[in-house]
Amino acid sequence: MTESPATKAANGEVAAGLHAKNGLRPDRNGFSKSLLCCHEWPPKTNHGQRQDEEEVHTVSHNGSLYKRPFVESFEETPMLVAVLTYMGYGILTIFGYLRDFLRHWKIEKCYIAREREEQKDFVPLYQDFENFYTRNLYMRIRDNWNRPICSVPGAKMDLMERVSPDYNWTFELTGRVVKDVINLGSYNYLGFAENTGLCADAAAKVTMTYGVGVASTRQEIGNLDRHEEMEKLTARFLGVESAMAFGMGFATNSMNIPALTGKGCLILSDELNHASLVLGARLSGSTIRVFKHNNMQSLEKLLREAIVHGQPRTHRPWKKILIVVEGIYSMEGSIVRLPEIVALKKHYRAYLYLDEAHSIGALGQRGRGVVDYFGLDPCDVDVMMGTFTKSFSAAGGYIAGKRELIQYLRSHSHSAVYATSMSPPVVEQIITSMKCIMGEDGTTIGSDRVRQLAENTVYFRTRLQEMGFIIYGNDDSPVVPMMLYMPAKIGAFGREMLKRNIGVVVVGFPATPIIESRARFCISAAHSKNMLDRALSAISEVGDLLQLKYSRHRKQPRSFDDDIYDDIDD
Repeated sequence: MTESPATKAANGEVAAGLHAKNGLRPDRNGFSKSLLCCHEWPPKTNHGQRQDEEEVHTVSHNGSLYKRPFVESFEETPMLVAVLTYMGYGILTIFGYLRDFLRHWKIEKCYIAREREEQKDFVPLYQDFENFYTRNLYMRIRDNWNRPICSVPGAKMDLMERVSPDYNWTFELTGRVVKDVINLGSYNYLGFAENTGLCADAAAKVTMTYGVGVASTRQEIGNLDRHEEMEKLTARFLGVESAMAFGMGFATNSMNIPALTGKGCLILSDELNHASLVLGARLSGSTIRVFKHNNMQSLEKLLREAIVHGQPRTHRPWKKILIVVEGIYSMEGSIVRLPEIVALKKHYRAYLYLDEAHSIGALGQRGRGVVDYFGLDPCDVDVMMGTFTKSFSAAGGYIAGKRELIQYLRSHSHSAVYATSMSPPVVEQIITSMKCIMGEDGTTIGSDRVRQLAENTVYFRTRLQEMGFIIYGNDDSPVVPMMLYMPAKIGAFGREMLKRNIGVVVVGFPATPIIESRARFCISAAHSKNMLDRALSAISEVGDLLQLKYSRHRKQPRSFDDDIYDDIDD
């Protein structure tokens, strides 16, 4: 990756047909619509008729690259909802300026950080709009975030009740605990976040032997035999030559991308990439160009321009061209179109950096991530990055790939050189859960959980679509965004769900575009069908209460029995 020659071009048939207009296609209002990759266009309805043009499915002409249907939906926002959402933010902004006027004249008290009087001639420390948004919009619904829990974040959890005497500026704990709240917010995809069982016992045993911390870096006195075993196991799990681990997933991206690219290099980044990838790209000093989300035409256009024109002013060839994408996009629930990206990167001799933070363990028949999901060769991905914080219920991240790449990072990555080693109990949690997924523990628990997650995902997504909610993302993605849009409904949905003992995550600006707020459900293998049915019943009830069922393309209800998931492994 560092000084090695570029990857050889793929065969002509692999790159053929890459000029299709696939990816998200915005409509006249700028909102993306459904996306379907299949071999028949347009798709038929249950009655054998072609679907209405209003639903607008786009099709990839690279069907030969896919071994299974690739279905993603991004339904257009209804015009009335969009107008009302803008009006809601407009009204909140007007009242925000009014309240700021009252605060200026000391009529209303303001608790938020602001510039002191003696600093009025300095460059402002706080960004004006974000500060305005925080004190006038975010504070109204702040009670929906940072809720303290006092149990294992499994399928159910316990929340500590809190109240605010000053309209969400500060909070006080009441001492009461809300028991058995169904957890639809944690990234506990395979259900390994537990304090009993094989993983917990192994971590406890290692704690007695090694302690809870290492108090040193890997290059000094912090390299344990358990670290070595974990990295070898990770490489074997991913099917690559070598791997190395880091203590923090965010730092895995932000500290390693600068080690791989620099001045004279070009990074092609998906527009919806995570903040850690964006930060790493900026810290590298490389030139950054952004392509439309999952849009292969946009990516190929940038690749062509980069090769034809080279670097700005000098027009010298780029030292490296690095394509940076994610496996599952955590706010959209969409899956990367990896077969097409691999074909493009081979054809144009670029490198590929794949972030599998949400997809490793959660996708694929064997839980090996998005590469396993598409049935691709792991060697086709130059840099495989992932985290242990989600499917493995631990902490930290990894970089995997060729042995030369890992040897280079061990001496050039700031995160490897300066960061403290991973805690031994955390390492043991990773080793035990990974062996469980691979079946090396002598049981089928891991494979059963991978299958259960796939079943729960299909069931939950289908039921929400049948109820009439607008759901984003891929049908196989355990990240399920449900659109709320209006600012008042962000807080109302979170509070109403908690009243029904359902813990959910609601997301708004700046994590999403300002008019695309949503609830983000994360499905787990630990969720039983009864839990999902209770949650779905509560979501439907609150959806009717708040009028959240915006979809104009409601699916027809289907019956679910024990045999409905037989096609998942096909």
